[in-house]
Amino acid sequence: MNKRGMLIVLSGPSGSGKGTIIKSLLQQREDTVLSISVTTRDPRPGEEDGIHYFFRTREDFERMIGENALLEYAEYNGNYYGTPEDAITRWLNQGKNVLLEIEVQGAEKVMDFRSDLVSIFITIPSMTELERRLRDRGTETEDKIRGRMEVARRELTRAFRYDYVVLNDEVELAVKRINTIIDAEQMRYSRMENYVLEVLDDVETH
Repeated sequence: MNKRGMLIVLSGPSGSGKGTIIKSLLQQREDTVLSISVTTRDPRPGEEDGIHYFFRTREDFERMIGENALLEYAEYNGNYYGTPEDAITRWLNQGKNVLLEIEVQGAEKVMDFRSDLVSIFITIPSMTELERRLRDRGTETEDKIRGRMEVARRELTRAFRYDYVVLNDEVELAVKRINTIIDAEQMRYSRMENYVLEVLDDVETH
């Protein structure tokens, strides 16, 4: 049976632990890959093209927009960020689930024109806990922390757009919850229909 993979959109406030959750999911699931975004910003120290992002010029990115080569895109702080559609389609056709880690604005764009996806919003136990996590990074200024807290409040008001909301109070539990969602979604009739029809065809030949 050739099963098409699932597109899984994962969003959540900065500090909700998305990166840690995704790293654990990818270690546990051979059937799942992470989509790599395209950006026009300069690489940060340690970042590699094709691993962390596809780094492209603004001209190249705008050509991709004109060619409808992006599943979604947005501009932040003068730089473009987007999701290349060809790689996602290739993985899905190979039966791989594709994790798409994008912020709420981009996620809503994808949800508006694609119905074949599973959307998951990662939330935090409290705003106090979120602030603690941001401060523990040791990389955020007071202004950045306040800005991220305000963005988090806005993003939480959009959580109703998602199929599932997963609390990340402990990473292992959050990963277990998401694995349960993925396993259940893979068994929806709409995704198992071809298998059922193959079984019926086999019955008719005997």
